[in-house]
Amino acid sequence: MIYLDYQATTPLAPEARDAMLRWLDGPGGTGFGNPASPHRMGRQAKAAVEIAREQVAALFPPGGKVIFTGGATEAANLAIRGSGTEGAVSVSAIEHAAVLDTAQAAGKCHVLNVAKDGQCNVRQDLPNDTRLVCVMEVNNEIGTIQPTVEWHRKAKENNALFFCDAVQAFGRIEVMMADMIAISAHKFHGPKGVGALWVREGLELAEVQTGGGQEFGMRSGTLSPALIAGMGAAAKEAKERMERDAEHVEKLWARAREIFDGWTINGSAEARWHGNLNLRRKGLDVNRLMSEVRDVMFSAGSACASGSGRPSHVLKAIGLSDKQAKSSIRLGFGRYTTLDEIEDAGRQINDAAKAQGL
Repeated sequence: MIYLDYQATTPLAPEARDAMLRWLDGPGGTGFGNPASPHRMGRQAKAAVEIAREQVAALFPPGGKVIFTGGATEAANLAIRGSGTEGAVSVSAIEHAAVLDTAQAAGKCHVLNVAKDGQCNVRQDLPNDTRLVCVMEVNNEIGTIQPTVEWHRKAKENNALFFCDAVQAFGRIEVMMADMIAISAHKFHGPKGVGALWVREGLELAEVQTGGGQEFGMRSGTLSPALIAGMGAAAKEAKERMERDAEHVEKLWARAREIFDGWTINGSAEARWHGNLNLRRKGLDVNRLMSEVRDVMFSAGSACASGSGRPSHVLKAIGLSDKQAKSSIRLGFGRYTTLDEIEDAGRQINDAAKAQGL
Protein backbone atom coordinates (compact mmCIF):
# COMPACT_ATOMS: atom_id res chain seq x y z
CA MET A 1 0.00 0.00 0.00
CA ILE A 2 1.04 3.59 -0.66
CA TYR A 3 0.20 6.06 2.09
CA LEU A 4 -0.61 9.59 0.85
CA ASP A 5 -2.80 10.93 3.66
CA TYR A 6 -0.31 12.82 5.82
CA GLN A 7 -2.84 15.51 6.74
CA ALA A 8 -5.04 12.89 8.43
CA THR A 9 -2.16 11.31 10.36
CA THR A 10 1.53 10.57 9.92
CA PRO A 11 3.50 7.34 10.39
CA LEU A 12 4.95 6.97 13.87
CA ALA A 13 8.66 7.86 13.89
CA PRO A 14 10.92 5.01 15.12
CA GLU A 15 12.47 7.46 17.58
CA ALA A 16 9.03 8.17 19.06
CA ARG A 17 8.22 4.47 19.37
CA ASP A 18 11.51 3.76 21.12
CA ALA A 19 10.94 6.61 23.57
CA MET A 20 7.50 5.24 24.47
CA LEU A 21 8.50 1.66 25.25
CA ARG A 22 10.17 2.38 28.62
CA TRP A 23 6.92 3.86 29.93
CA LEU A 24 4.74 0.94 28.84
CA ASP A 25 6.15 -1.54 31.38
CA GLY A 26 3.90 -4.15 32.94
CA PRO A 27 4.25 -5.90 36.32
CA GLY A 28 7.87 -6.03 37.45
CA GLY A 29 8.82 -2.95 35.43
CA THR A 30 9.47 0.55 36.72
CA GLY A 31 8.04 2.67 33.93
CA PHE A 32 4.32 2.58 34.64
CA GLY A 33 4.29 5.09 37.49
CA ASN A 34 1.85 7.98 37.77
CA PRO A 35 3.75 11.27 37.24
CA ALA A 36 1.69 12.84 40.05
CA SER A 37 2.89 10.27 42.61
CA PRO A 38 5.57 11.38 45.11
CA HIS A 39 7.53 8.11 45.18
CA ARG A 40 10.53 7.25 43.01
CA MET A 41 8.56 5.69 40.15
CA GLY A 42 6.28 8.70 40.09
CA ARG A 43 9.22 11.10 40.09
CA GLN A 44 10.85 9.19 37.22
CA ALA A 45 7.64 9.44 35.20
CA LYS A 46 7.38 13.14 36.04
CA ALA A 47 10.96 13.67 34.86
CA ALA A 48 10.12 12.03 31.53
CA VAL A 49 7.14 14.36 31.12
CA GLU A 50 9.27 17.43 31.83
CA ILE A 51 11.98 16.35 29.37
CA ALA A 52 9.31 15.97 26.70
CA ARG A 53 7.84 19.34 27.65
CA GLU A 54 11.21 20.96 26.91
CA GLN A 55 11.52 19.07 23.61
CA VAL A 56 8.09 20.24 22.48
CA ALA A 57 8.64 23.80 23.75
CA ALA A 58 11.79 24.07 21.60
CA LEU A 59 9.60 24.33 18.49
CA PHE A 60 7.40 27.10 19.89
CA PRO A 61 8.15 30.82 20.17
CA PRO A 62 9.92 31.82 23.41
CA GLY A 63 7.95 33.13 26.35
CA GLY A 64 5.23 30.54 26.93
CA LYS A 65 4.41 27.22 28.55
CA VAL A 66 3.31 23.88 27.13
CA ILE A 67 0.15 22.31 28.57
CA PHE A 68 -0.28 18.68 27.55
CA THR A 69 -3.75 17.61 26.43
CA GLY A 70 -5.42 14.60 24.88
CA GLY A 71 -5.07 16.17 21.43
CA ALA A 72 -5.56 19.38 19.47
CA THR A 73 -9.36 19.25 19.81
CA GLU A 74 -9.06 19.43 23.58
CA ALA A 75 -6.42 22.13 23.25
CA ALA A 76 -8.74 24.22 21.06
CA ASN A 77 -11.58 23.82 23.53
CA LEU A 78 -9.34 24.92 26.39
CA ALA A 79 -8.19 27.97 24.42
CA ILE A 80 -11.62 29.08 23.22
CA ARG A 81 -13.68 28.25 26.30
CA GLY A 82 -10.99 28.94 28.87
CA SER A 83 -10.11 32.41 27.59
CA GLY A 84 -13.47 33.98 28.48
CA THR A 85 -17.15 34.15 27.65
CA GLU A 86 -17.78 37.86 27.06
CA GLY A 87 -17.68 39.11 23.48
CA ALA A 88 -17.45 37.51 20.06
CA VAL A 89 -15.05 34.93 18.68
CA SER A 90 -13.90 35.76 15.14
CA VAL A 91 -12.89 32.64 13.27
CA SER A 92 -11.78 32.03 9.69
CA ALA A 93 -14.21 30.17 7.43
CA ILE A 94 -11.67 27.41 6.73
CA GLU A 95 -10.82 26.45 10.31
CA HIS A 96 -10.88 22.80 11.36
CA ALA A 97 -14.20 21.72 12.84
CA ALA A 98 -12.53 21.47 16.26
CA VAL A 99 -12.11 25.25 16.17
CA LEU A 100 -15.09 26.35 14.07
CA ASP A 101 -17.67 24.25 15.92
CA THR A 102 -16.24 25.13 19.33
CA ALA A 103 -16.26 28.84 18.51
CA GLN A 104 -19.89 28.62 17.41
CA ALA A 105 -20.87 26.64 20.49
CA ALA A 106 -19.06 29.03 22.84
CA GLY A 107 -21.40 31.93 22.08
CA LYS A 108 -21.36 34.81 19.61
CA CYS A 109 -19.30 33.82 16.57
CA HIS A 110 -18.19 35.90 13.59
CA VAL A 111 -16.91 34.03 10.52
CA LEU A 112 -14.06 35.65 8.60
CA ASN A 113 -14.14 35.28 4.81
CA VAL A 114 -11.39 33.70 2.76
CA ALA A 115 -10.08 34.64 -0.68
CA LYS A 116 -10.07 32.27 -3.66
CA ASP A 117 -6.39 31.52 -3.08
CA GLY A 118 -7.31 30.04 0.31
CA GLN A 119 -5.96 32.82 2.54
CA CYS A 120 -7.99 34.65 5.17
CA ASN A 121 -8.28 38.29 4.09
CA VAL A 122 -6.67 40.59 6.68
CA ARG A 123 -8.42 43.70 5.31
CA GLN A 124 -11.83 42.73 6.67
CA ASP A 125 -13.10 44.32 9.87
CA LEU A 126 -13.54 42.62 13.22
CA PRO A 127 -16.66 43.23 15.34
CA ASN A 128 -16.06 45.81 18.06
CA ASP A 129 -16.74 43.23 20.79
CA THR A 130 -14.29 40.60 19.47
CA ARG A 131 -12.47 38.97 22.39
CA LEU A 132 -10.68 36.21 20.47
CA VAL A 133 -9.48 35.77 16.88
CA CYS A 134 -8.86 32.22 15.56
CA VAL A 135 -6.83 31.74 12.37
CA MET A 136 -4.89 28.55 11.65
CA GLU A 137 -1.32 28.56 10.32
CA VAL A 138 -1.64 25.86 7.65
CA ASN A 139 -5.00 24.60 6.41
CA ASN A 140 -5.51 20.87 6.78
CA GLU A 141 -7.49 20.41 3.54
CA ILE A 142 -5.75 22.62 0.98
CA GLY A 143 -2.45 23.35 2.74
CA THR A 144 -2.58 27.14 2.37
CA ILE A 145 -0.37 29.09 4.77
CA GLN A 146 -2.35 31.82 6.50
CA PRO A 147 -1.10 35.37 7.25
CA THR A 148 -1.04 34.71 11.00
CA VAL A 149 1.51 37.44 11.75
CA GLU A 150 -0.88 40.03 10.33
CA TRP A 151 -3.89 38.50 12.08
CA HIS A 152 -2.04 38.47 15.39
CA ARG A 153 -1.26 42.16 14.93
CA LYS A 154 -4.87 42.92 13.97
CA ALA A 155 -6.16 41.08 17.04
CA LYS A 156 -3.87 43.14 19.30
CA GLU A 157 -5.07 46.37 17.64
CA ASN A 158 -8.62 45.33 18.55
CA ASN A 159 -7.70 44.38 22.15
CA ALA A 160 -8.43 40.73 21.40
CA LEU A 161 -6.51 37.52 22.03
CA PHE A 162 -5.17 35.47 19.14
CA PHE A 163 -5.43 31.68 18.97
CA CYS A 164 -3.69 29.66 16.26
CA ASP A 165 -4.28 26.05 15.24
CA ALA A 166 -0.74 25.05 14.23
CA VAL A 167 -1.49 21.33 13.89
CA GLN A 168 -0.39 21.13 10.24
CA ALA A 169 2.55 23.51 10.71
CA PHE A 170 4.27 22.26 13.85
CA GLY A 171 7.48 20.40 13.05
CA ARG A 172 7.31 21.42 9.39
CA ILE A 173 7.64 25.20 9.32
CA GLU A 174 8.28 27.87 11.92
CA VAL A 175 5.36 28.38 14.29
CA MET A 176 4.44 32.07 14.49
CA MET A 177 3.72 34.05 17.67
CA ALA A 178 0.22 33.96 19.17
CA ASP A 179 -1.42 34.06 22.58
CA MET A 180 -2.36 30.37 22.36
CA ILE A 181 -1.30 27.65 19.93
CA ALA A 182 -2.71 24.11 19.56
CA ILE A 183 -0.83 21.08 18.22
CA SER A 184 -1.35 17.32 17.91
CA ALA A 185 1.47 14.76 18.16
CA HIS A 186 0.24 12.37 15.49
CA LYS A 187 0.54 15.08 12.82
CA PHE A 188 4.35 15.21 13.21
CA HIS A 189 5.14 11.50 13.54
CA GLY A 190 4.21 11.16 17.22
CA PRO A 191 1.53 8.95 18.79
CA LYS A 192 -2.22 9.54 18.66
CA GLY A 193 -4.07 10.60 21.80
CA VAL A 194 -1.77 13.41 22.94
CA GLY A 195 -1.41 17.07 22.01
CA ALA A 196 -0.65 20.38 23.63
CA LEU A 197 -1.74 23.95 24.04
CA TRP A 198 1.03 26.54 24.19
CA VAL A 199 0.02 29.55 26.29
CA ARG A 200 1.82 32.88 26.30
CA GLU A 201 3.39 33.90 29.59
CA GLY A 202 1.09 36.06 31.69
CA LEU A 203 -2.12 34.69 30.16
CA GLU A 204 -4.31 32.77 32.60
CA LEU A 205 -7.06 30.45 31.38
CA ALA A 206 -10.06 29.14 33.26
CA GLU A 207 -10.03 25.38 33.82
CA VAL A 208 -12.45 23.77 31.37
CA GLN A 209 -11.97 20.18 32.55
CA THR A 210 -12.14 20.23 36.33
CA GLY A 211 -10.47 17.74 38.61
CA GLY A 212 -6.99 17.43 40.06
CA GLY A 213 -5.54 20.39 38.20
CA GLN A 214 -2.45 18.49 37.08
CA GLU A 215 -1.36 20.79 34.23
CA PHE A 216 -0.79 24.18 35.85
CA GLY A 217 -4.34 24.14 37.16
CA MET A 218 -5.64 24.47 33.59
CA ARG A 219 -6.10 20.85 32.57
CA SER A 220 -6.96 18.01 34.90
CA GLY A 221 -6.33 14.32 34.33
CA THR A 222 -3.51 11.81 34.78
CA LEU A 223 -0.82 12.32 32.16
CA SER A 224 0.49 9.47 30.03
CA PRO A 225 4.32 9.39 30.24
CA ALA A 226 4.44 7.00 27.26
CA LEU A 227 2.42 9.20 24.93
CA ILE A 228 4.14 12.37 26.09
CA ALA A 229 7.61 10.84 25.77
CA GLY A 230 6.73 9.78 22.24
CA MET A 231 5.52 13.27 21.45
CA GLY A 232 8.71 14.78 22.84
CA ALA A 233 10.91 12.47 20.81
CA ALA A 234 8.90 13.23 17.66
CA ALA A 235 9.30 16.97 18.30
CA LYS A 236 13.05 16.60 18.84
CA GLU A 237 13.39 14.62 15.61
CA ALA A 238 11.26 17.14 13.70
CA LYS A 239 13.40 20.04 14.89
CA GLU A 240 16.65 18.31 13.94
CA ARG A 241 15.54 17.33 10.45
CA MET A 242 13.10 20.12 9.56
CA GLU A 243 15.29 21.44 6.76
CA ARG A 244 15.92 17.95 5.33
CA ASP A 245 12.22 17.09 5.51
CA ALA A 246 11.30 20.33 3.71
CA GLU A 247 13.81 19.68 0.93
CA HIS A 248 12.45 16.15 0.50
CA VAL A 249 8.87 17.41 0.34
CA GLU A 250 9.82 19.96 -2.33
CA LYS A 251 11.18 17.16 -4.54
CA LEU A 252 7.99 15.14 -4.06
CA TRP A 253 5.86 18.21 -4.79
CA ALA A 254 7.73 19.04 -8.00
CA ARG A 255 7.34 15.51 -9.34
CA ALA A 256 3.69 15.29 -8.31
CA ARG A 257 2.95 18.54 -10.14
CA GLU A 258 4.46 17.03 -13.31
CA ILE A 259 2.50 13.80 -12.92
CA PHE A 260 -0.81 15.59 -12.33
CA ASP A 261 -0.40 18.13 -15.11
CA GLY A 262 -3.89 18.94 -16.38
CA TRP A 263 -5.48 18.78 -12.94
CA THR A 264 -6.49 22.02 -11.20
CA ILE A 265 -4.94 22.91 -7.85
CA ASN A 266 -7.31 24.07 -5.14
CA GLY A 267 -5.86 27.10 -3.34
CA SER A 268 -2.59 28.89 -3.86
CA ALA A 269 0.29 26.87 -5.30
CA GLU A 270 2.84 29.17 -3.66
CA ALA A 271 1.48 30.16 -0.25
CA ARG A 272 1.02 26.62 0.98
CA TRP A 273 2.78 23.69 2.58
CA HIS A 274 3.92 21.63 -0.38
CA GLY A 275 3.22 18.34 1.35
CA ASN A 276 -0.46 18.95 0.60
CA LEU A 277 -1.66 18.61 -2.99
CA ASN A 278 -5.40 19.23 -3.26
CA LEU A 279 -6.58 18.73 -6.85
CA ARG A 280 -9.76 18.58 -8.86
CA ARG A 281 -10.76 17.33 -12.30
CA LYS A 282 -13.99 18.26 -14.02
CA GLY A 283 -16.47 15.40 -14.01
CA LEU A 284 -14.39 13.19 -11.72
CA ASP A 285 -16.34 10.61 -9.72
CA VAL A 286 -14.19 10.54 -6.58
CA ASN A 287 -16.03 7.63 -4.95
CA ARG A 288 -15.44 5.47 -8.02
CA LEU A 289 -11.82 6.63 -8.16
CA MET A 290 -11.18 5.65 -4.56
CA SER A 291 -12.82 2.24 -5.00
CA GLU A 292 -10.67 1.52 -8.05
CA VAL A 293 -7.37 2.75 -6.55
CA ARG A 294 -7.55 0.78 -3.32
CA ASP A 295 -3.81 0.42 -2.81
CA VAL A 296 -3.28 4.18 -2.56
CA MET A 297 -4.36 5.79 0.70
CA PHE A 298 -5.57 9.31 -0.14
CA SER A 299 -8.50 11.49 0.81
CA ALA A 300 -11.55 13.06 -0.78
CA GLY A 301 -11.38 15.77 1.90
CA SER A 302 -10.73 16.10 5.60
CA ALA A 303 -10.67 12.75 7.40
CA CYS A 304 -12.71 14.27 10.23
CA ALA A 305 -15.63 15.06 7.91
CA SER A 306 -15.24 12.49 5.13
CA GLY A 307 -18.22 10.43 6.30
CA SER A 308 -20.68 13.33 6.26
CA GLY A 309 -21.36 13.26 2.51
CA ARG A 310 -21.34 17.07 2.49
CA PRO A 311 -19.00 19.09 0.25
CA SER A 312 -15.91 20.35 2.05
CA HIS A 313 -16.62 23.63 3.86
CA VAL A 314 -13.07 24.68 3.02
CA LEU A 315 -13.51 24.19 -0.72
CA LYS A 316 -16.88 25.93 -0.56
CA ALA A 317 -15.30 28.85 1.32
CA ILE A 318 -12.81 29.48 -1.50
CA GLY A 319 -15.62 29.66 -4.05
CA LEU A 320 -15.88 26.15 -5.47
CA SER A 321 -19.27 24.79 -6.49
CA ASP A 322 -20.62 21.58 -4.98
CA LYS A 323 -19.62 19.71 -8.15
CA GLN A 324 -16.08 21.10 -8.07
CA ALA A 325 -15.69 20.31 -4.38
CA LYS A 326 -16.94 16.76 -4.90
CA SER A 327 -14.52 16.22 -7.79
CA SER A 328 -11.50 17.03 -5.61
CA ILE A 329 -8.94 14.78 -3.97
CA ARG A 330 -6.20 15.44 -1.43
CA LEU A 331 -2.76 13.85 -1.59
CA GLY A 332 -0.57 14.26 1.48
CA PHE A 333 3.07 13.21 1.65
CA GLY A 334 6.12 13.77 3.79
CA ARG A 335 9.20 12.37 5.49
CA TYR A 336 8.74 8.69 4.71
CA THR A 337 7.19 9.03 1.22
CA THR A 338 9.42 7.99 -1.67
CA LEU A 339 9.56 9.29 -5.24
CA ASP A 340 8.72 5.79 -6.46
CA GLU A 341 5.52 5.88 -4.40
CA ILE A 342 4.54 9.24 -5.91
CA GLU A 343 5.20 7.82 -9.39
CA ASP A 344 3.21 4.64 -8.76
CA ALA A 345 0.30 6.43 -7.10
CA GLY A 346 0.15 9.04 -9.85
CA ARG A 347 0.03 6.37 -12.52
CA GLN A 348 -2.80 4.50 -10.77
CA ILE A 349 -4.87 7.62 -10.14
CA ASN A 350 -4.41 8.99 -13.65
CA ASP A 351 -5.24 5.61 -15.22
CA ALA A 352 -8.42 5.39 -13.13
CA ALA A 353 -9.40 8.93 -14.11
CA LYS A 354 -8.84 8.13 -17.80
CA ALA A 355 -11.07 5.09 -17.39
CA GLN A 356 -13.82 7.56 -16.51
CA GLY A 357 -13.28 9.25 -19.86
CA LEU A 358 -11.40 12.21 -18.35
